[in-house]
Amino acid sequence: MTETNELQPIPEVEAAEVEATQAPVAEAEPPTETPAVEENISVPEGSPVTIPEGSPEGSPEDSQPVHPLYETKEQVVDRLREIQAEDNGGDRSELDLLKQAFYKLHKAAQIAARNAFLEAGGQPEDWHAEVDGAEENFKAIMASIRQRRAQLAEEAEKLKAANLSRKLDIIERIKELATSPEEANAHFDEFKQLQAAWKETGAVPAERATEVWKNYQLYVEQFYDLLKLNSEAREYDFKKNLTAKERLIELAEKLVDEEDIIAAFNKLQALHAEYKEIGPVAKELREDVWNRFKAASTVINKRHQEHFEAIKAREDECLQQKTALCEQAESIQTDDITTFAAWEEKTKEVIELQAQWKEIGFAGHKQNNIIFDRFRSACDRFFSAKAEYFRNIKDEQNGNLEAKRKLAEEAEALKDSTEWSKTAKKLIELQKRWKEVGPVPRKYSEQLWKRFTEACDHFFEAKNAAGADQRAEETANMEAKRAIIEQLKELATDAANATIDKVKELQAQWNEIGHVPFRDKDKLYKEYRAVADELYKQFGASQARRRLEGFQKSVRQAVAKGESTLGRERERLMRIFEARKAEVQTYENNLNFLNATSKSGNSLVAEMNHKVEKLREELDLLSQKIKAVEAEMRAPKASPEAPATPAAPEAPSAPTTADEAAPADN
Repeated sequence: MTETNELQPIPEVEAAEVEATQAPVAEAEPPTETPAVEENISVPEGSPVTIPEGSPEGSPEDSQPVHPLYETKEQVVDRLREIQAEDNGGDRSELDLLKQAFYKLHKAAQIAARNAFLEAGGQPEDWHAEVDGAEENFKAIMASIRQRRAQLAEEAEKLKAANLSRKLDIIERIKELATSPEEANAHFDEFKQLQAAWKETGAVPAERATEVWKNYQLYVEQFYDLLKLNSEAREYDFKKNLTAKERLIELAEKLVDEEDIIAAFNKLQALHAEYKEIGPVAKELREDVWNRFKAASTVINKRHQEHFEAIKAREDECLQQKTALCEQAESIQTDDITTFAAWEEKTKEVIELQAQWKEIGFAGHKQNNIIFDRFRSACDRFFSAKAEYFRNIKDEQNGNLEAKRKLAEEAEALKDSTEWSKTAKKLIELQKRWKEVGPVPRKYSEQLWKRFTEACDHFFEAKNAAGADQRAEETANMEAKRAIIEQLKELATDAANATIDKVKELQAQWNEIGHVPFRDKDKLYKEYRAVADELYKQFGASQARRRLEGFQKSVRQAVAKGESTLGRERERLMRIFEARKAEVQTYENNLNFLNATSKSGNSLVAEMNHKVEKLREELDLLSQKIKAVEAEMRAPKASPEAPATPAAPEAPSAPTTADEAAPADN
């Protein structure tokens, strides 16, 4: 072929032969334009601080530490000043990070201040955060940066508008060049310059980007269809475009191995933007090249979609878990909690719920703050009720403190007393009253209890020391009284030789002996009483017979002398009999009452039983006397000439019971 400096025309190609450069579904739009600077920079929700008891401030789910570069709020503010000085609006992600770091530190400081306020005795509803100078500086600098970003965004929009006008002019000029094959061939160099100018021109407003790019692509394809270039030039252009697109395809395929799917997705968008700027390839390769690029894009798009679906699923699960914790916290009832132990148990339950809350992840931007406010309200309600309970019992504990101080003072006033029995009773009564008084503030409890017990212990130790000699004397007295009981038992077994005087003598000795050990007192006296009663019973039976016989003789003598009226004597005896009978009835009624209400072993009941027994013996004697009178009344009268038998004088009566001779044991 003869070389020439003139471009040779090539066969015309139809518009359909020009590469269709449509992107896959996710990349159907033209390259994403630089987004406008946002006025408000989002603040990551939550903070890394721990929920304090009674008021779970902050977001307990955000347990990530503050950025390691920023340990104080002042460091964050200093970095903001540097960004402000650079006057380029800063990077949005860094601004987000700075705001997140600042407010985590800010919230941590607020919570620490609130906890200190509560520990000092303040109430949750009375706490108010103090003005933070660092926060004021932070807001002012951030506002300045936002203003600068807005200014830059406005300038960027103006530049995009200028770029749009420039690209529309380029499209219009290519459209003019593509009106006929002759013009296309003649203006090929200009066409190449227009393509270069297009690539050099920056982004346009996002709402016009797709429309402008499609129009540009349409007229570029029309121009290529009209070109009459030689085949070598055309093939060279196709090969150059193919090489460029294959490079982009290889880069897209390598993105499959990228661990950071977000970064991979953003890189893919940049590859698509570059892909769209490259011209067509040979017609027979166009579909294969595009399908290969589309296949690599589909993998990344799918991973990107699955990534956000997985995040959404985790957030939904976290929301469900947090909702369940809210329901548990809201179900805790405080009206029935009336003891410290019960409050402590419920407090542990709430703290455990808060610990579980911090283990649960983020619940999504829309719901996370809402669900946390709900959980915090439930926790605040519980701890407010707890604080109210302890406020209510504070006055009661102070009253108890004063009461126990008085008891301690009374015990201390008695600790040196030597009135052992009387003082011991008083101290025992003070100990009972101490137990009845409720709790006192913990910081006074141990000291006051020690003071009270030391006073009581001091007295009882002195009492025990003084009582050692007394117990030895009581033991000797017990042995002496046992010896008297043994002598009485010997008299009871030899009734013929026993005399009332000997019994009285032993009883007098018994009464002269002092106290015996308290635990043996009742048993010893019961044994003494039993043997004494047995002796007097023996004496009483024989005496009763002698008295009856004497009465019968005196009645007969009186009748013989004509000195007695049997009827009047019978009436007198009957009156005495009825009186004693009524007395027995009264005692029996009282005994029925006492047996139903008194404890066993009551000395009054035993005394009354003894009296009833003696009254019954007297009734029996009276009954026999009445019968003796009635027998004389029925007997025939003696002859007046019969001599009268003198009456024997009645022997003096012996005591009929041990009680008449011996007083109660001391």
